[in-house]
Amino acid sequence: MLALDGGGIRGLITLGILEHLERLVLERTGQRLCDYFDYIAGTSTGAIIAAGLARGMTIAELIDFYRSCGKQMFEPAFLIERVKYFYTADPLKQKLQEVFGRETNLSSKELRCLLLIVTKNVTTDSPWPISSNPDAKYNDPARKDCNLQIPLWQLVRASTAAPVFFPPEILQWDPNDKGKTFVFVDGGVTPHNNPAFLLYRMATDPAYHLNWRTGEQNLLIVSVGTGAAESSGATAASPNKNIVSTVAGLPGELMYGILVEQDINCRTIGRCTFGSRLDREMLDLVPRDVDADMTIDQRYAAQPIPLTTDLGRRFLYARYNADLSAPGLSTAGFSNVNPASIQKMDAVENMQILLDIGRKAGSAVEAVHLGPFI
Repeated sequence: MLALDGGGIRGLITLGILEHLERLVLERTGQRLCDYFDYIAGTSTGAIIAAGLARGMTIAELIDFYRSCGKQMFEPAFLIERVKYFYTADPLKQKLQEVFGRETNLSSKELRCLLLIVTKNVTTDSPWPISSNPDAKYNDPARKDCNLQIPLWQLVRASTAAPVFFPPEILQWDPNDKGKTFVFVDGGVTPHNNPAFLLYRMATDPAYHLNWRTGEQNLLIVSVGTGAAESSGATAASPNKNIVSTVAGLPGELMYGILVEQDINCRTIGRCTFGSRLDREMLDLVPRDVDADMTIDQRYAAQPIPLTTDLGRRFLYARYNADLSAPGLSTAGFSNVNPASIQKMDAVENMQILLDIGRKAGSAVEAVHLGPFI
């Protein structure tokens, strides 16, 4: 399974990482990502990439799509244009229909694997993860409000309808029932901006009727981020110094905290084979052969326990992301990049450097992280 985070134009970091994964999978298995992965999930910008992959697009094709449509999808200046397009032809709508298919929906044979798109229904004030799983309760074709009938391009647009940047998307589930018409916004404002743990749940919990077997030999989740960095707030020496900026940045900080929490869920329920260090207590949660009297640095440097030793976890889990803090950028060779600028989700002028950062982060992808699945 493959899970892709939200993050606006920073989805190009995801694509840079996926370039390496795509190459590795092709070299080792001869498969494209849509054939190697059985289930792909995405939130917001991750939904765009997930939908494209599920339809068989290559990473190169998706990079071209971002380059040609990045401004229309993520630049704030286009907000006024989007409002105007409620009443005229919407070029972004036309482009999404062109790329994903005007008639393509979640029941389409054009989807090469299962697909999960995360959005938020603001009418009901709840996350709505919408899957192509044919056995799911609300995917029964006999239902007038069957999820599978919603056009794919419209679901993608709903998942990327970031509040403030874009108007919400209105989806009509049942044409004959006004009570089945809902307003949707960006899935990134749900607890599933990182959809990895949600994907695990929807593949294995009996409620969703897939009932995939758990275990380190049975399930693999690869999770790819759009870059992350902690933000600094008030200090003990100056407790009021950054109050205004702290309040202004609260939504982003909450999203970051939730994203990390979902990552930790996967690393503790699953068996982490690769991921950045979380903190100085947990480290990266990769199981290692360590002694109680080892220092932190010694523990972190210890060899991982071989995957041939089954530890009884529910799945294997690899997490790839880029560190967008000043130290992280410097270590990666991007010391000339302004962290404040590169961390923005709508700075379309950063497209090439975001892709370069993703490609650098993607160099960490190795076959050993995927265990028996490659």
